[in-house]
Amino acid sequence: MNIVYMGTPEIAVPCLQFLENQTKHTVMAVFTQPDKPKGRGQHFVPTPVKAAALEYNIPVYQPLSLRKGDNAEKSLQILQQLNPDLIVVLAYGQILPKDILNLPKYGCINLHASLLPAYRGAAPIQWCILNGEKETGITAMQMTEGLDTGDMLLKKSISIGAEESADELSGRLADLAAETLSETLYALEAGKLQPEKQDDDKSCYAERITKQMSALDFTKPAQTLHDIIRGITGFTTFDGKRLKIYASRVVPNISAAPGTITDAKEFVVACGDGNGLKLIEVQPEGKRRMTAKEFLRGKNLEIGTQFTL
Repeated sequence: MNIVYMGTPEIAVPCLQFLENQTKHTVMAVFTQPDKPKGRGQHFVPTPVKAAALEYNIPVYQPLSLRKGDNAEKSLQILQQLNPDLIVVLAYGQILPKDILNLPKYGCINLHASLLPAYRGAAPIQWCILNGEKETGITAMQMTEGLDTGDMLLKKSISIGAEESADELSGRLADLAAETLSETLYALEAGKLQPEKQDDDKSCYAERITKQMSALDFTKPAQTLHDIIRGITGFTTFDGKRLKIYASRVVPNISAAPGTITDAKEFVVACGDGNGLKLIEVQPEGKRRMTAKEFLRGKNLEIGTQFTL
C-alpha cells in the first residue's frame, strides 16, 4: 500500500521504521510538527520522526495547521496529489479535518497509546501512571472527527511496572505500536478487520499535563506522590530553591510530620499517610540531573528539615 505517515515524538519512530522496512508498503511522505527551538542557544531541532524520515530520504512536510489557513490548503493539495491508500497516525499532535480523513481509500488509522475508550486525549501514558493503572496498551482505531472516538480495530496490552516511569513505558509502547500496526495492516489487507464501536460510558480523557501538576504536596499519600514523580516528574522547594525529583521509592511506616526528612543518609521524606518517599534522582535548580547520593555529598543534612511547596 501507498501510505502517508503522520507522527512527531520518539514513540512514533518505530512505526515509521517498520513501514519503511516493509517491501509491500511505500511511505510516500511524512507529516510532522514544525521544528522547535531548544537549549540555551535556542537552535531549531527536528522532531524525532522528521530525523528518522530524512535518514530514509522520505519527503517531510511540517504545516503549522491542517485545519485552517494557507498551510491547511497546501497540505490538502499535497495529500490529494499523493493520493495515498492509507494515512497512519501516531502522536502527530494535530487534529485531522474531514477532507483529509475521507481522502485515502482505507481512511486514516490512528495508533493510540491506551486501551480505548479509556484515556482518550493528549497524555494517555502520563495519566495511566498518575492514576496508578496496572495495565495499558495500544489501540488501532479508525479515525473520525471526534477526539479518539472512532471504531477500534485491534488492541494489544502490556502491564505497567510499579517503578516504571512514563519515559520507560513510552519506549515499550513504541515497540508495541509497531507490532499493533503490523497486525492491523495484515488484517486490513486480508479483509479480516472487525471494527468495534467504543462505549462512551467507559471513556475518560487524558488532558494535557500542566507544570503545576508536578508540585509535590507531602500531605498526600506517598504512592500518589511516587506516581506523580514517575509519571510527569515532581518538584518541591529545598533550602529556598526548586528541586526536581525524577525517581523515588515508597518507604512504609514513616512516622513524622508530612514533608519532614526522616533519614538524612537515604533522603527519606515523610508523607501524609504514614509512609514516606526515598528520593533517588534529583535536579537542583540551575544544576544537572544527578543521583540523590551525589546531591547529598558534602551537605550537612539534618533530620527534621522540612520541604515546602
